[in-house]
Amino acid sequence: MAVRKFKPTTPGQRHKIIGTFEEITASVPEKSLVYGKRSTGGRNNVGKMTMRYMGGGHKRKYRIIDFKRNKDGVPAVVKTIEYDPNRSARIALLFYADGEKRYIIAPNGLQVGSTLMSGANAAPEIGNALPLENIPVGTVIHNIELRPGQGAALVRAAGNFAQLTSREGDYCVIKLPSGELRKILCTCKATIGSVGNSDHALESSGKAGRSRWLGRRPHNRGVVMNPVDHPMGGGEGRQSGGHPRSRKGLYAKGLKTRAPKKQSSKYIIERRK
Repeated sequence: MAVRKFKPTTPGQRHKIIGTFEEITASVPEKSLVYGKRSTGGRNNVGKMTMRYMGGGHKRKYRIIDFKRNKDGVPAVVKTIEYDPNRSARIALLFYADGEKRYIIAPNGLQVGSTLMSGANAAPEIGNALPLENIPVGTVIHNIELRPGQGAALVRAAGNFAQLTSREGDYCVIKLPSGELRKILCTCKATIGSVGNSDHALESSGKAGRSRWLGRRPHNRGVVMNPVDHPMGGGEGRQSGGHPRSRKGLYAKGLKTRAPKKQSSKYIIERRK
């Protein structure tokens, strides 16, 4: 994996930095694992805009990803590494020994032709999915479940990884990418290794049009609006805007928004930085 920089032949090329796609081995997705994805453009069922700054963008097909990794004890061969327009990470197509095909998020260092396994008896090697109780302490992991059998919910974006730091009874202590230390039940599954495409963080779109291709419309700051539209709007010339708040008047930037009696707070040992 690497990134490409461009010669400044146009204003859009000047700051453009994109991935090289050199690890991708197939350009057409597996037809049985794909379905059309409808785009709402931020509108509800009566056509009213309920989410601002969304709309347009290239048409996408959704690839069905196996986040549960519940096919235990059946070896699978990595057939292709593919691009997925719905996420920052790359995906890998697995051919299981019994003939089934599934997509997974491709971890860093996964090669076409490697054999993967899931389940308690799998070796703690890159791409294998195991319960946390079977993973050695100190191992780098991703695709972590929060409840057994629910499917991976944490650490799925490109380049991310968590670390299994210790065990306390029925729980494992995980250091998440945000810096948070959290207890997760030992029977939950996780995948060994870090998520691939780690150079995604170095990419730069180079022009506003690429945001439009991704379905992002221009975003207006509250400070430039009128007082009728936003609490930070109005004033002669360029005013600072007062206390940072949302359009509905709630404080932004620094106000704690987590519910104080949230049920899962007891599992958090140390909050994120």
